[in-house]
Amino acid sequence: MGIQFMMSRSMAIHDLFRISRRRIGILLIAATLVGALTQSASAQLAAQTNLRFTLDSKFDGTSAPFMVGIDRGYYKAENLNVTIEGASEPLEPITRVATGLHDMGVADMNSYIRYRDQNPTAPVVAVFVVYSKPGYAIVGRKSRGITTPKDLEGKKLGAPAADPVFAYWRLFAKVNEIDASKVVVENVGFPVREPLLQNGQVDAITGFSYSVLPALKFMGLQSDDVVPLLMADNGLKLYGNVIIVNTKFAAEKPAAVKGFLQAYIRGLRDSVRNPTLAVESALRRNDAALKEVELERLRMVLKENILTPEVKSLGLGAVDPARLDLAIEQLGQIAELKTKPKAADIFNDAYLPPMAIRRVH
Repeated sequence: MGIQFMMSRSMAIHDLFRISRRRIGILLIAATLVGALTQSASAQLAAQTNLRFTLDSKFDGTSAPFMVGIDRGYYKAENLNVTIEGASEPLEPITRVATGLHDMGVADMNSYIRYRDQNPTAPVVAVFVVYSKPGYAIVGRKSRGITTPKDLEGKKLGAPAADPVFAYWRLFAKVNEIDASKVVVENVGFPVREPLLQNGQVDAITGFSYSVLPALKFMGLQSDDVVPLLMADNGLKLYGNVIIVNTKFAAEKPAAVKGFLQAYIRGLRDSVRNPTLAVESALRRNDAALKEVELERLRMVLKENILTPEVKSLGLGAVDPARLDLAIEQLGQIAELKTKPKAADIFNDAYLPPMAIRRVH
């Protein structure tokens, strides 16, 4: 019996060692797998290209499609580590990209053209049209006697001197045969622009339609009394916002530029399908933003400024060279350009994704 006990004990110890060796083997395999996965993840992170992108304003509903790409991993899928920053004024994104502080950004096409004219060697070029139709507008009130551009004669126009839209007032007046000397232009601050129109202290104001109209609606001004005179519907051929890139960055990392544009289009398509969900990407980056207002802005730019008949024909991001040449011609009437550029000098379509990706259904 003692011998049997000793044998059982010996077998138990042998089984214990066998189980321990198996566990050690499993642990070694697991450690090897973890190491391999960690090394793979590190290699993937190392392969990502850092890309700094600048907006032309604060985070709001209009910029939501850019942030959707971050929140849903679309840029990461293109091996990009994208950071997006807001801006305080329209020229800021152009100077940021031109100086290399940021690699890419969104900016007003016409402000960019004027900057290029004053800084001909600036390493910056437009590669994608965001707003085929700009939101430049004169917004008046029917109750103040304004229904057409000519009705502005004899009226008071409230216009912040720093408003980019006001820069095109003279062109708007010229194209629509408005006697600008008969229009009283009052320099007003941005915070009081809409309240002054609401209170009747001015008869019309300048501004981006997607900024002014939602604000007036939120303030309770009756929509049937609000008259938006969109410059694009009244003779101006100008384009709106475009994506610009530092040419040095584009030359060194063309795949990054193309990847960014493809990821942006994915975020844009998501925004079209579900703007209510997409606007959350902007709201979580701006605590002061009101969802009702920003959702209205997003829906407006998608419908009025992005998904235009031209875009449905040419695809997202493209330009009509003949129209751009005409836009440059019009811009030259008020901007006194030193050298009138050609469309090819302003816009480089080499980074546009294939038409299959850019097509609007």
